[in-house]
Amino acid sequence: MRIKPAGGGDEELIFVAGGILEVQPSVITVLADTAIRGHDLDEAKATEALQRAEEARASAKDKLEIATIQAEYAMMAAQLAAIRKLRQKR
Repeated sequence: MRIKPAGGGDEELIFVAGGILEVQPSVITVLADTAIRGHDLDEAKATEALQRAEEARASAKDKLEIATIQAEYAMMAAQLAAIRKLRQKR
């Protein structure tokens, strides 16, 4: 997500996952389960978490555990994609 301050200033990139988005004519509200500023994203940590999720998925047994691990895996994959996109813009 990109945030452009109304009064001007530098655009800020933020990774968001989960939650809801409300759009009104003059205001956009984001209520996110996870929000990480672009400069705080850590590719090494995200890659490590993705690998842990892959390993956990291989040993998961019940449907709830599998669904939870798949959600974590999807979020880490999205975070890595955001990191790579942010790196290309620099």
